[in-house]
Parts: sequence; C-alpha cells; structure tokens
Amino acid sequence: MARDRNTHDDFIAPIRRLLVGVCVVLLFGIFLVWRIDSPRVERFRAAVIDRIVPSFDWALVPVTGAVELIADFQSYASLSEQNGNLRRELQQMKAWKEAALQLEQENARLLELNNVRLDPQLTYVTGVVMTDSGSPFRQSVLLNVGRRDGIVDGWPAMDGIGLVGRISGVGRSTSRVILLTDTSSRIPVTIQPSGQKAILGGDNSLNPLIEFLENPDTVRPGDRVVSSGDGGVFPADLLVGQVALGSDRRLRVRLAADYGRLEFLRVLRAHPHEDISDPGGLLTPDAGLIGPVLPRTAQADDGR
Repeated sequence: MARDRNTHDDFIAPIRRLLVGVCVVLLFGIFLVWRIDSPRVERFRAAVIDRIVPSFDWALVPVTGAVELIADFQSYASLSEQNGNLRRELQQMKAWKEAALQLEQENARLLELNNVRLDPQLTYVTGVVMTDSGSPFRQSVLLNVGRRDGIVDGWPAMDGIGLVGRISGVGRSTSRVILLTDTSSRIPVTIQPSGQKAILGGDNSLNPLIEFLENPDTVRPGDRVVSSGDGGVFPADLLVGQVALGSDRRLRVRLAADYGRLEFLRVLRAHPHEDISDPGGLLTPDAGLIGPVLPRTAQADDGR
C-alpha cells in the first residue's frame, strides 16, 4: 500500500513541474511580445485585444458590482450621517415648538385677563399660580403676590373669564387662594334673569352646589350666575358660571373659570363697604332746616 502511494507521488511531481515551467515560459513570452516595440507586434496586440477583451465582459461584472457596492456603502454612510443631523435638528425644533406653545398659552391667558370686563372702580394685582405645598384646604393654590404687593385677606381672585376664589392667608411675598370648589367656600350669588339669591357652596367637585335657593322653580339650567355682593364678601356682578343640573338632580354651577389651566390670577382690590352707624336725621327731621316745631296748643290758637 505504501509502495502504491510512492508510485503515485512519483508520477504527479514531474507533471506539476512541467506545467509550472510551461506557464512560466508562456507568461514570459507574453511579456516579451507585449514589450516589443514593432508595428507588426502592435497590430498583433490590437487584434488580440479586440478578440479577447469584448468576450470578457462577464469577468468585469463582479468588479463592477464591487465598485457599485462600495459607492452605495459610502452613500449610505453619508445618508446615515445626514439622518442623524436631521434627528438632532428635529429634537431642537420640538424643544423650540414646546417653548413657543407655552409662550402662546401664557400670552392667551394674559390677553384673557386684559379682556375681562370689570367695574372701572376695581383695581387689581396679577399673580402667577405656583405649586401648592399643602394646606388645611383641599382646594387651594398659591400666588407669588402677598403683603408687599398690598394683598388683603378676603379679596376675590379671577382668571381670564370668571371668579376662581378668594384670598385666604397672606404672607410677605405669597398668598393662598381658596377655590370655589373647596368645602370651606361659601359665597352669596345671584341667578339671572330670575334674580334669585342663593349660596354657592363647594363640595370638592368641579361643579359646586347651589344652596338656600328660595324658589327653585324659577331657575333653569343655563341661567347666568354672578356674585351678589351681599355681606361685602365679593363685589357684585362678578361672573361665576352657569346653572347646571347634576346627576343627583341637584342644581349646581358649571364654573366659567378654567380650573384645569390656572396660570395667572387677577386679585381684585375689593374695598369694604362704608358702614352707617349714626342714624342722624333719617328718623327725625332736622329742626334747624324746617323751622321750630310749635306746640299743638299754639297751632290751634293760630288756627282760630
């Protein structure tokens, strides 16, 4: 068995050397032919090229595909870089868009505050709603205006449309507003056009109750509810909302103020009413104005 293997190797080795020698001689001959500078050899080379090169288009297909693949990869890398830049620019544009929307909303709130129709005698202080840090009231917010801005406990606060609540606690630079929806809130209101007087009481819901209504039959859903000014709690004719019928069949108020987006509040300087403590001449005419009052006997004598 080992002898047959050696015989096979002895047969293959000479053939391999022969083929290598033939290839070397052939390549050397092609090199010499290609390097000879002669018109006849030049024509021969041109004929060989015209004969062989066109039939080798199939051999150029992988090369062409590789070149196109490299070009496509470079184009893909460029597109990926551009896509990354566009993504970063889009993120920046989203941030600018969010900032623009916030400024637009704040501008709309301020415009609403400027468009509220109030009594010309009422002045106001505008404050920004801050995060509430906790209080004994369950429905309240904090403002960034306080005693240094002249805020007094009990003054009403409004947003761009309607009444929100009243000041309940004043600090040096902040103040607390108890909302109309709080259970501790009770304000006198008037229902128009019937003119019915009632009390608006909060119950920690977005639609406070109408209580102590004298004649409910004259009130309809959709009627306008304003502050009555009774008791000097609030100025009169401040918009509160509209009458609505709750799911419990009780009359409630759909508040005009947007409690979901309280950003700016207008605190009204509600000066207290003037109290009349001296009856003066309301009950008895002033004797100095109409002359002395004569006794009845004297008047009878003059009549005779």
